[in-house]
Formats: sequence, C-alpha cells, structure tokens
Amino acid sequence: MSTQPDPAAAGADLAQLTLDFHHTHQLLDPAAQGVQTWEVRITAAGTPVGSLTAVRGLYWKSDNLRERMSDEQSFPALVAAQLLDDEGRFTYAFEEFIESASSILVVDGLHMEEAFADPVVVAVVVAAVIDRLTDNCFAVVLPAENACTDADSVLLAEAGTLLSAREFSDELQIIDTALAAPEEAAQRVRMRLRSLARRGGAAAWDEDDEADGWDEDGEEDEELTARTAAVLRVALEELSEQAWQDVAAWGGAPLRRGQGRVLGSLPPITFRQDQQWRRQMARCFDDLAGDLAKTHTVRPLCTGEEMALHLGIDRAKSLTRNRPRLVAETVEGLAEDRGDFDWDWCSDVLFEDHDVLMLFDASLDGIEDSGNDINQALGLANLAAADWFEPFRPDEARDPDRGFRHP
Repeated sequence: MSTQPDPAAAGADLAQLTLDFHHTHQLLDPAAQGVQTWEVRITAAGTPVGSLTAVRGLYWKSDNLRERMSDEQSFPALVAAQLLDDEGRFTYAFEEFIESASSILVVDGLHMEEAFADPVVVAVVVAAVIDRLTDNCFAVVLPAENACTDADSVLLAEAGTLLSAREFSDELQIIDTALAAPEEAAQRVRMRLRSLARRGGAAAWDEDDEADGWDEDGEEDEELTARTAAVLRVALEELSEQAWQDVAAWGGAPLRRGQGRVLGSLPPITFRQDQQWRRQMARCFDDLAGDLAKTHTVRPLCTGEEMALHLGIDRAKSLTRNRPRLVAETVEGLAEDRGDFDWDWCSDVLFEDHDVLMLFDASLDGIEDSGNDINQALGLANLAAADWFEPFRPDEARDPDRGFRHP
C-alpha cells in the first residue's frame, strides 16, 4: 500500500492551516514581566502538524534582559549573549544594525511533520507569528545556517531568508519590523502558499514549478470556484452602482483624482471623457457581472472591461478582508474549495496582459498614444481612452444593441 501523501488532500490541508497561540502569565511573578514564552501549535484541518516557540524579550519591562533571556537557555541565551551587554543594554553593534527596535522576538523550537516541512509553509507561519506578537519596534531573531543543529532549524533559517532577514552574525539572522522589505516578503510567501494550496501540491514542491493555474493538458484553467465567482459578482455589481451614480452626478464634467466613487479612480487620461464614454464604462461592470451570473468564468473583451475587472478583483479582495458577514451571506450554500478567494490567482489568469495598468504610471505619460516609442516597442493596443470599448476580437464582440441598464 502506498504511503505517499495525496496531493489533493495536501492542498486541502494547506488551505486549513491554523495557529493556536498559548501563553500563561502569572500576574505577580516578577520574572514574567520582561520575558513571555509563547507556544504556537500548528494544525491542518484540526490535526496537529507542528509547533514552534516564540520568546518575547521586552527591554523596558526587564530588570536585566540579558540575564533574564540567558536563563531561558538554548537559543534565547545565544541571542542574549550577542545582542545585549552585561548590564542588559543593547550592544552598539546591534543598535547600528537595527532601525529602532526596543524589544526582541526569538523564534526557535520548530517541529514540523514531514508532509508540511517546507520553507514556504514555515515562512508563512513565522510571518503570522510576527503579525501577532510584534509591532514595528521589534527585532525578530531566527537561527542562521551555522546555528542549525537539525532539519527543523534549517527550515527556520530558510524561512528567515524568504522573509528578508539579514545576517547579524554566523549564528543569528534578524528581521527588522520597522522596515518595509520583510512585510513585502511576507506578502510574497503568502501568495506562494495560496497558490500551492489551490493547486493541491504535496510538500515536496519545486520552487521552479510555475504550473499554477494550468490544467493537465497544458491549457490555462480560467474557471473560478463558485464562492469566488459569487463574491466577484457582488463586487462588480457594487462598482456598477457606484459608477452609475458617478455618471448621474458628474455627467460629462471634468474630474480630478479621487472625485466620484469609481470614475475618479480610473487613469488620468479618462478624466475629461464625455457622459457617453462614462456610460459605456459603467456598462463594463454590468457586462462582467452578467457573465458571472451565467457561468463561473469571466473574460474581458475590451480595455474598459479589463479595467473594470481589475477594479472588481481589488474590491472583492477588500470584501473578503473587511466584510466577512456580507461574504458569508453571499456564499451561503455554496461548496467550499481550496481555491476560494485567491484574488492574486485571478489577477494572474483572467487577463492576457496587464498593459492597461501602465496608464496609472505618471512616468509613462503618453504611452497610450500609438506613436509613442514605448507603445510601439511593446506592441500595445487600445490604450487610448477613445479605444477602450473597441473589442479585442471582432468575432467575440458583445451585442451592440444590448443597451444600458440605466437610460
């Protein structure tokens, strides 16, 4: 009987990874004021698959943080010896290395079951621990390669590298939470994990494998999950209402950035378009929402629909983050799927290209002009506002007599 993990099951488990933070604080214990030890339990679909330890060293609440952390022994003691002097003050080398840290988070003691022993998984776990236990004045310390004594500590070291940790010494690497690079890196590994969960890959993922979103015949799979399609449709319908309100309020009057609910969020080349142009733009949201009402696929057929879909995906992402009750009502009764609400995947596969987004870049002013050197070099088409509603493929054009939702 095969003991290899089932890829689909692994993907489903990845989508259900959960962290349980456990910390016991004795109110009158003076030793508890400066150092907190958190045990983080990692489960997948309710089954324990790993754990790690996070030790918070709070500089201003400690009598002598070096002594207190040294008392923890093992890796926290090594950290204390390198970052703090005998009096419990941060060393000059550490203060020069870090932006503005006033506290330390030491992450170690990792244990991961083999099926989940992957640096991407561990990096996302560490990023979540950082979000939960730090602010922007922390130095997060992980083992560097030379401090690794087993496979799990190697995973932690690799995760630190993925999260833009910088090597402080042969044994320590540090993530400075005051810097933007670690948060950007965290977003990248979260996107990677979502893609792995969607694809249903097993743990031995190939970092060079970019097959996400392609079916077994090598064709791109553009079908959305039922729940994703439902939320995206709600987002497009919401934007449609707002766009039509803008048309009623502004007509053909010139706009500035930020005016209106939707029209003022378009590229500047659209701000002086007339009312009929704006009616066609509002109809793009209606057409895409109508497609989703019939099927779980959506495909923009002109530049205006590309822009509408970009805005729709952004709004759908916002709904899943900020309107969980509305989302729950929208998807009630629809089957869950590990690919639900993977908005980055939607941005990747629902467009032939993202050329229209270049219109937001002020440094590329004029790129919509067919005579522009960059336009010609890149072979761009239909970026001028007047061409936004020209179909990419005449044989796939929408019915020109379909009319408008509002007179």
